[in-house]
Amino acid sequence: MAVPFGDDVAGIFINSKQIAILKTDTFVGSTDIPPTMTLRHAARKAVVMNVSDFASKGVHPSALLVSLTIPRHYSKSDIEEIGNGLEAGAREYDTYIIGGDTGEGNDLIISLMVFGLASLDSLVLRKGAQIDDIIAVTGMFGKTGAGLHILLHDFQITESWKKPLIDSVLMPKARLQEGKALVKKKLITSSIDSSDGLAISLHELKNNSGLGMAISCIPIAEEVLTFSNKYGLNSEEFALFGGEEYELVLTIRPENWIRAKDLVNDFGGH
Repeated sequence: MAVPFGDDVAGIFINSKQIAILKTDTFVGSTDIPPTMTLRHAARKAVVMNVSDFASKGVHPSALLVSLTIPRHYSKSDIEEIGNGLEAGAREYDTYIIGGDTGEGNDLIISLMVFGLASLDSLVLRKGAQIDDIIAVTGMFGKTGAGLHILLHDFQITESWKKPLIDSVLMPKARLQEGKALVKKKLITSSIDSSDGLAISLHELKNNSGLGMAISCIPIAEEVLTFSNKYGLNSEEFALFGGEEYELVLTIRPENWIRAKDLVNDFGGH
């Protein structure tokens, strides 16, 4: 196989040099829509979920297929809101919805399939980390876990640091430009999308490369520290196990560290 089973995406050879990259992921209304999330937010997030996996491989998503299951009670405006969210997500990442299917069901289900092309010599996988590599991330962690905690427990917070936490849940962003640039410049040895949580992502990189890891610092967002300290919560738990961050977890050769760090900073990461 062009891409080993269990990586962020699937891949099949088109010819000796090119690989078709494929990904499918599903958003389910009853389990994936927290309080205050609109249908537009939900549909856009369904796009982000899939694009983030392409970002981890440094591959641009060329086209999307969308399969929608829509409850009978949804109004015309509800369906239009879903369509607008899907379109907004596609435009944000410079890709296109080229078709799909719709049906009726008891729950909202948004399932996407994404297609892109990669060259064999440029694709970065979950395996590939080397001894002495630096473990890095494209952004700080814990905001989604803390934001979801606020929404589920209806915290009445007025402080300015609440907004970034809530936005992380409602308006997540995939690190597509960062992933593409890092792969193009050949600055990383392995990569994974962190949507399953930082702890699981690190475990996957370690297992796929057959190496151990030493973690000296957990990248916890300042807003998460502030929120956790104020309410007596565990900031490390939010950062390690919150999930749905859509950051990239990477391994980098020491000699490429400064170049990689500067490149990610150029795109707004840190």
